Amino acid sequence: MEKTPTGTAVGVDDPYEHVGLCDHLTDEGNCRYAFDHPQHDPAFARERREDDFACPVADPDGDWSWRDCPHFRCRNHDRQCVRCGLEERRMAHSDERPLLEEHHLSYAGGGETLSHEITVYLCRWCHAKVHNSWARIDDDVNPDPEAMAEAEGRRSTEQAETAFETAAERYDREK
Repeated sequence: MEKTPTGTAVGVDDPYEHVGLCDHLTDEGNCRYAFDHPQHDPAFARERREDDFACPVADPDGDWSWRDCPHFRCRNHDRQCVRCGLEERRMAHSDERPLLEEHHLSYAGGGETLSHEITVYLCRWCHAKVHNSWARIDDDVNPDPEAMAEAEGRRSTEQAETAFETAAERYDREK
């Protein structure tokens, strides 16, 4: 199983099995990284510019994979735990700890085997289990009971804040 730079488990054998599209890929199939940051890798930017910034991985006739691209990055933006499915509930102007935490399957610049930033979201309960090597991210599990209680508590608070109360109801309550 892959490990973090500090040696804890990341919960997968191959991070690339859990990626979607590169964060730098545009809807037109171009590489936004080469266009926006040519100073970071001039040779790469020059090659992409010569090919009208086309992403070599997105080319159906190409032979590149995400592993081949030196600037590949895939950060999951779905706001639910990939392991148990718990959805994030964040309250505006609240300093409560988030239910979900970003979990790195691979780190940018981490060496030969960990060369790209690949992240997913895990609820904090699943995150702890994965890093303690008790679980893998592809386990088929239900949310932890404590996680469900926390999410439901936030949902109740959310609903109470959006409830409509007339001035007459507020006035009667204050008497």
